[in-house]
Amino acid sequence: MLTARQGLRALPPLPALLTLPVLLALLTLCLALPAASPAQASPAQASPAEASPAQASAARAASRNPVVLVHGYNADPGVWGALRADLRAAGYTDAELFSFGYDTHRSVNEVLAGRLGAYVDQVRRETGAAEVDVVSHSFGSLVSRWYVKFGGGAAAVDHWVSLAGPNRGTSTAWACALWDQACRDMTPGSYVVKNLNSGDETPGAVKYATFWSHCDEVVNPDDSVPLNGATNTPVGCLEHNDLLGDDGTSAGVRAFLGS
Repeated sequence: MLTARQGLRALPPLPALLTLPVLLALLTLCLALPAASPAQASPAQASPAEASPAQASAARAASRNPVVLVHGYNADPGVWGALRADLRAAGYTDAELFSFGYDTHRSVNEVLAGRLGAYVDQVRRETGAAEVDVVSHSFGSLVSRWYVKFGGGAAAVDHWVSLAGPNRGTSTAWACALWDQACRDMTPGSYVVKNLNSGDETPGAVKYATFWSHCDEVVNPDDSVPLNGATNTPVGCLEHNDLLGDDGTSAGVRAFLGS
């Protein structure tokens, strides 16, 4: 019986093992091994045409901004139910949709625009988004416009939408102007309206859009809504609050947000 030391000595020298047939077998094995190709894309680098549905959905979500919805006078975030449902059907998640609720009887420039700005900053922190899209209805248009033009919002807002906003004031606001600051802010020629429309009505790199009806019973005159420099879309004969649930208006808003 050989000891371990004797067994090692009994093996032939290493060079003697590398005969021609052995070398040929080793060479064949090496050639058969798959080599990593620098040109081969990893799953994360796959071309868009090869991306899975989940990857394509994630890519679309990454390119979207969170949406901040700003309701109008004497309203609350509940008015956005129809548009929120349409946005979810279009692929948005609840984590991308935010409704700013506020006391609609306060001053646009002294109180509300600043509170909206703080809310937008909170949304950006929570989502990690650099910018948000803002969709506002009626009086909310003045609040969000003041934030964009005078409150630093031009650097934080990508798309801005006004549905039936009294952007140049509305004569119906005189009915409550004696006792309500928000109504005074909505009157034609008010401090808020005058400053919002002085100089550039649509400042910065923000994309602006308005949607207006020629049958609006709240905003008078009807052409108070459109702005110079914005995409202004007439929606036909709809009452003031009907723009919130109108399918055509919703489709227009969603198309604009995706532009």
